[in-house]
Amino acid sequence: MSDLRAELTEILDEAEWEWLIPHVQRDAVILVAPDLNLLDVGVAIASDNIPSVEQWIDQQLITKPTTVQVGEWNGDRSKRFNTLIVQPYVLVKEIVSA
Repeated sequence: MSDLRAELTEILDEAEWEWLIPHVQRDAVILVAPDLNLLDVGVAIASDNIPSVEQWIDQQLITKPTTVQVGEWNGDRSKRFNTLIVQPYVLVKEIVSA
């Protein structure tokens, strides 16, 4: 498991909204709540930890972006996200401006 976490840590990145649009269009983006650790979610999905993933879905801590969110992000193309690719998904966590 630690090898998987190390591997995912290597591909953890930051992306502008503009770069994520094609992934949203193919319904591959999963929005991770601010309370959750992006790496924890990535490890759980990559290792098929179904109980954790189901719990996060039930609690709406991991969701698909809503039409409203996509509209807001389209209005701010410089919006940035922390990202983690766990095929076939792109996990994103909104970077909130201070």
